Amino acid sequence: MTLLLGALTIGLILSLLAMGVLISFRIFEIPDITTDGSITLGASIAAVLLVHGVHPLPATFAAAAGGALAGMVTGLLHTKFRINALLSGILVMTALYSVNLHVMGRSNVPLMQTRTLATHAGEIGEFLFGGTEVNVLGWPVATSDAALLLLAFAATATVGSALYMFFRTHLGTAMRATGANSQMIRALGANVEGYVIMGLALSNALVALSGALLAQYQGFADAQMGIGMIVWGLASVIIGEALTGSRGLGLTIVGAIMGSILFRLLVAVALRWGLNPNDLKLITAAFVFVALILPAFIAKIKQRSFVSRAK
Repeated sequence: MTLLLGALTIGLILSLLAMGVLISFRIFEIPDITTDGSITLGASIAAVLLVHGVHPLPATFAAAAGGALAGMVTGLLHTKFRINALLSGILVMTALYSVNLHVMGRSNVPLMQTRTLATHAGEIGEFLFGGTEVNVLGWPVATSDAALLLLAFAATATVGSALYMFFRTHLGTAMRATGANSQMIRALGANVEGYVIMGLALSNALVALSGALLAQYQGFADAQMGIGMIVWGLASVIIGEALTGSRGLGLTIVGAIMGSILFRLLVAVALRWGLNPNDLKLITAAFVFVALILPAFIAKIKQRSFVSRAK
């Protein structure tokens, strides 16, 4: 049960990353590699502020602001300097590796002796449940683990709802339209470049927020923790679309959250069955490859079946 709760908690935390990737990849059709650097940036900013005694909430929001700044730099390189979007993300991601090391002052910042959101959640959980253990479906579970799961769920639900409401405003609708048809939006006199910059800033703010929460949950921030996270985000988005079967705004956001949770559960099961942790990134890449080609393969089979029945 502890393994299941841990997998659900990490899946919910990383669903914030998935929603960030959803913005850049699906709305603006930009595979933003900045993700690998901005999630570590969020973790490092939050960790350093927490070590210096800053309250967890402002530290977490500061981390999100740092991610937004990284996304703005990527957007500026792409729109103002006319650098390919993929290359812009690679440039910023590469630069962020050194930035993160400067922020942390070393390659790893431990948080085990620091008060974090996880610490506060555990204390609130013990107060509400009246002990260090709680019964979940007949299984004894540490109160802190259950409280962290509820915290992750609350954060995901809040961010997902806010994102849905934002993209239904005039500004959010204009940003979605920019990704769908930038020429039409430019012909209407809108600032297309500004919308792209804002979109990438929002995307990386969510990614950095995910990194800040992940660091507080794990109890450390590490310079290597962002490697391959863009693949995780893409996998979550693709799995979510397969689960919901819709490109509607609300279902797409819900699908990204579901995809992140399911993907983390699959990883947890694979590790439980003896998967070598060294092979995790390889298996992740292979899984994303299958998820990418499977919809087209299934559609082709259905088309052939329809044609054969028509004959």
